[in-house]
Formats: sequence, C-alpha cells, structure tokens
Amino acid sequence: MSDRREPHLAAFLRAARARLTPSEAGIVDVGRRRVEGLRREELAMLAGVSVDYYARLEQGRSKSASPEVLDALADALRLDDAERTHLHTIARPAPAGRRRAARPQRLHPATRDLLATLGTVFRPAFVLGRRLDVLGQNRLAALLVGDFDGLPQAERNQARFVFLDPHARELYMDWDEVAADTAAMLRLDAGRHPDDPALGRLVGDLSIRSPEFRRLWARNRVHQRSTGAKRYHHPLVGHLTVTYQTLTPTDDTDQMLMVYDTEPDSPSAHAVRLLVEKAAERGTVTGRDHGTRGAEAP
Repeated sequence: MSDRREPHLAAFLRAARARLTPSEAGIVDVGRRRVEGLRREELAMLAGVSVDYYARLEQGRSKSASPEVLDALADALRLDDAERTHLHTIARPAPAGRRRAARPQRLHPATRDLLATLGTVFRPAFVLGRRLDVLGQNRLAALLVGDFDGLPQAERNQARFVFLDPHARELYMDWDEVAADTAAMLRLDAGRHPDDPALGRLVGDLSIRSPEFRRLWARNRVHQRSTGAKRYHHPLVGHLTVTYQTLTPTDDTDQMLMVYDTEPDSPSAHAVRLLVEKAAERGTVTGRDHGTRGAEAP
C-alpha cells in the first residue's frame, strides 16, 4: 500500500464533496449542475480558502494543509468525528522514517480471561485487530457468527467473512449495512497504516473477488465502530437482535473488544441461550472456550 498521502487525500476530498448536496451545505442551488454534490468553488468558499488552493489540495499538488485549514474543510464538508480524524491522518501522516514496523498483535492473558468470563454470562465477544483480523473470540461468538479459531490463520478476518463467505449474507439480516461499515472500517485502518503490505494485499484480494467490496471501497467512506445493533437470522434459532459496544482492552489501540448483549428476558436473550443448548445437542462446538486460546496476527 502506498505511503504517499496525496492520492488518499485527493480521493477522500473528492468523494466527500460529491456526497454533500448544496441544500445540506446551505447553498441556494440555481440552474443545472454538471457535478454531483458541491462544486470546488462552493466548498472553497465555505471553508474560507481560495479556489486555486483547494484545487491544488484536491489534486495532490499542495503539501501545506495546516490543521486549521483541515478543520475548516471538515466543517464545510459536515464530517463526523471519525471522518475528521481520518482527514487529518491522511493529510498529515507521520514521516515514513518515523514509522516503526508493526509488531504481531497478541491477546493479553487478561483479555483472554475476559472473553471467557463474558461467555459464562451469555455475552458473545471477540477481539478485532488491524485489518479486522479476528484475534480471539469466546464460545458464544463462535456459535453466533462463526468459528474463526477453526480457520487457517490467514483467513481469520472479519472482512473476508463478510464479503467472501456465503453464510454471512444469510446470517446478517442487514448485510448491505454491515458490508458498508466493514469496508469503511478497513478504509479507516488504511489511513492509519498506509504502508501496511498485508492490508494492501487484503484490499487487493477483496477488490478482485467481491464486486460489492470494490464498489464500497471506491466510496471512500470511513467508520469507527462504537455502539449499535445487529440483526441476525441464525440457522439454529432464527431471528435475534443484539446490541454491541466497543472497548479497547489493552494499550494496543489497534485492538477492539466487541461485546454483544441482548435485552433481558427478550426473545433474543432466549435465542442466545437456546443456541447454546442446540449447539451442545448437535456437537457443533466443543465445550472449550475459544477465548482461552492464544492468538496472534501479523
């Protein structure tokens, strides 16, 4: 993956400008428009910069974007917090000489214990690392989504599952939304780690094998997962809805602990318990808790 900032910044600005309509930006639209979203001169006016300067920035011909200018552009483009941070990251990355090679990611023993403990109180949980690699999961997460621990190391990846595994389309009732968020999370990771060769290979492979991923990647959206809900149609227990929250379990800010929950005494809560019972009857997953296995990703 290229470590040059200009193509990433230019593509992100063009995409964000195309998504913002004149009415959303408070601009009176008069006459026919030949471009989607705002014109360059309109965005430049809103951000308080010259049209020439903005054009050079969007074309990758300017290397002088200050934090103040980036904030003005973020305000004009109505960017959310994740998008604003991403804009600053791709516009002003750390010099290549200061970047350290990424160390393999490992689960801390305390995190493995936490995964196991959450499983005993019927909380599916898993840990995602860089590139959305699945670093660990507890037994309930394996039952609900899939047994990543049973896959080869290179295939333990949430994006590969969403876009390449047919089971994902059946499992996620809102697959289109999940897919869009997944691609946007990878795009956010690409901004943080522009020189990660493994991420470049993953994006290339997904682009070749999944037209949906290729389309979503071209949108240049970014997403930071924090809280939300997911709807599943599980082959054993049918429909259920879970809420989730994201935590950082260690000092590795590239790890995300995803904890799922259900409304007490709801049909979804009963479905989770029924899932454990049915899986035990069928021998789908052993009694071993997947969160107790060591995990590592490059």
